[in-house]
Amino acid sequence: MHPLLDNVFWHAMVGPQAHCAVGSGSARRYAPGFSPIVGFADPERPDFDALAPHCGPGEHFYCAGWSGPAPAGWVIEAEATMHKMVWAGEAPAQDEAPDARPIGPEHLDQVLALADLTRPGPFGPRTIELGGYFGLFDGERLMAMAGERSFAGALREVSGVCTHPDFQGRGLAKRLMLKLIARQLARGETPFLHVVSDNTGALGLYQRMGFRTHREVVVRVIARI
Repeated sequence: MHPLLDNVFWHAMVGPQAHCAVGSGSARRYAPGFSPIVGFADPERPDFDALAPHCGPGEHFYCAGWSGPAPAGWVIEAEATMHKMVWAGEAPAQDEAPDARPIGPEHLDQVLALADLTRPGPFGPRTIELGGYFGLFDGERLMAMAGERSFAGALREVSGVCTHPDFQGRGLAKRLMLKLIARQLARGETPFLHVVSDNTGALGLYQRMGFRTHREVVVRVIARI
């Protein structure tokens, strides 16, 4: 039903987000400063030789869908599984976060501090350039944010979802997600997201919201040595 979703980062980086990526042949990565994610034409047989010239020693990357041994010159630093989830619900009836503000460069220090504190997934100083990002603020203090990372075809990712611990339990992130979902559906896009399998609280929330698991895959953090 969503064939691009099985290898969505590759399709994003050779398609609509090619200008945000570097690579050659059968391997790509988001350019330095964006989210540290790599993609391969064949994720089950990743071409690390093609990727290596575009990665510096000590750089860390997220890589999905590959479960083989690390090739020479690379190390696997972490491994987990994650759910690729796709929207199957109805369109939100209204804007659930009309008070949200678009996030821009003037908010970058707060955005990076919140991402570092809450670890919503791979994030970089230029990640907010990949799509629309919105935040809810207490005065000028960023309470919660959510945005759009990769997209390919009609698929648009909801990502960077996080709330500062001082403001958790108020449903702020959910409101921001529903705002993004409504915008995506209005554009004729299909929302999707990734969630680590052991994050059962988030997994249950996304299911109740209207997301359904497309596939569960291996995700690794890898580094060039």
